[in-house]
Amino acid sequence: MAPIVAQMKGMLLACAFIVMFAIPDFAASTDNTNWSKANQLYQQKQYDSALAYFQLVAATHPNTAEVYYNMGNTCYKLNKVALAVLNYERALNIRPDYKEAQENLWLTQSHINNHVQDATDVFFINWWKNITASDKANKWAVWALIVFILMVALLVINRVRKQNQALIPKQIPGILAFVWVCIMLLAFVATKHLDKSDVAVVMFNDAPLMNNEIKGKPLSLIPEGTTVKMSTIKGEYVEVTLPDGRTGWVQLNLLNKI
Repeated sequence: MAPIVAQMKGMLLACAFIVMFAIPDFAASTDNTNWSKANQLYQQKQYDSALAYFQLVAATHPNTAEVYYNMGNTCYKLNKVALAVLNYERALNIRPDYKEAQENLWLTQSHINNHVQDATDVFFINWWKNITASDKANKWAVWALIVFILMVALLVINRVRKQNQALIPKQIPGILAFVWVCIMLLAFVATKHLDKSDVAVVMFNDAPLMNNEIKGKPLSLIPEGTTVKMSTIKGEYVEVTLPDGRTGWVQLNLLNKI
């Protein structure tokens, strides 16, 4: 579990203050020029040209959340709903706590015709999803580190104290060890939720959702901009789970991975 703690600690260093058009620190002057040009074109409402420049920056800085966020805003202005959702999701994949991206993603999805709503889970499943959400990973990592340091400190204090001095009850370090294991479990699950390699966005409207035999009439039609979770791939099709829990098969070329 030690690599998980190190990964979580590294994530803390990635947090930064977000504004509508924050300017990342690009090392290459060409990228900085493209970024400035893209934002300038956006302000001038030349959205097609702005998107082209944002794409140039994203090609060389694929791990910069602000680039995808601005691309999402640009696609939204161009009424490219699926591309807007895809780019907001990519921004959130890099920065799960990106509040502006979360809000704009919700706004974009609210404009999708026949938007597939998330399934309503029972209260304890919602509770588990909330405490193990990807944006909680760094918080659980910090708490795990605090509890671990406190546990070690109590053990050291017990060892160095003289026999005639009152010792800290042995049950306390044991309780802290149990709490630490529970927190590490939560951190591990939250970290797993950061991986969205199996998540994709439907890029075309009314994408057919087929049955297990991939024959006959579609079970339903999926609106563009719907985020789905992929599993088994069979030829040109992939099994997906919709936000409302329904499953079926969709053509791979109708999806774009986050």
